[in-house]
Amino acid sequence: MTYCLGMLLDAGLIMIADTRTNAGVDDISSYRKLHCLADASDRCIFAASAGNLSTTQTAVGLLREGVPSGADESLLRTISEPTSMFRAAQLVGEALQIANETVGKALASIKISGSASLLLGGRIGDGKPALFLIYPAGNFIECKPDVPFFQIGETKYGRPILDRTLHPTTTLAEAMKIGFLSFDSSIRSNLAVARPLDLMVMPSAPGSRVLTRRIEEDDPYFDDLSARWGDLLADATASIPDPPFMAGLNGH
Repeated sequence: MTYCLGMLLDAGLIMIADTRTNAGVDDISSYRKLHCLADASDRCIFAASAGNLSTTQTAVGLLREGVPSGADESLLRTISEPTSMFRAAQLVGEALQIANETVGKALASIKISGSASLLLGGRIGDGKPALFLIYPAGNFIECKPDVPFFQIGETKYGRPILDRTLHPTTTLAEAMKIGFLSFDSSIRSNLAVARPLDLMVMPSAPGSRVLTRRIEEDDPYFDDLSARWGDLLADATASIPDPPFMAGLNGH
């Protein structure tokens, strides 16, 4: 499995994905889960994938080489063609639906889960960055300010800090820190999530440079953040008064 996070803020878009994949406890590998689908003068589009690796690779391959049209299978459409991120999400949904219906069904016949889902983020033209959650059936929803993030994969351990601290007005630097803490919690509690992490940062202003980076297993900043967070949690726990009904028990 894996963990992928997208955060859509007033200041821009951040996407982070780990690289852990496994087919059992004795077959653990690393594969990139954050894919650059388009990097051109008029568009910059990324997708983060969770679920069956062969299904997601099929969907990404279709988007790069061409998604067949329902009316004419010889007519191929690529991610370079949509005129808006909404149209791009529709095309990505079609590609994922095809992948889930072909690879996914074949795997299901031998009782292997072939399901996959995607986070799609980016911008086309001078539009603001957008973020979509693409479900296995190909349907999707768009990220809105009420909940300025999407997660896929192993989500439960990394969600509490997002619910408590992330807001649309959060700065990109603060959001990256929160995102790292979300991944640190997931890594601590779930063997299916691990570094290296791949990330992208897309500021809201048109023409801004998009930052991409890999956080390796020995990244000094992430190591320091993890250690500091553990110490702060321990200190915060110790500073909270004990429950009054526990007084006088003396540990018995």
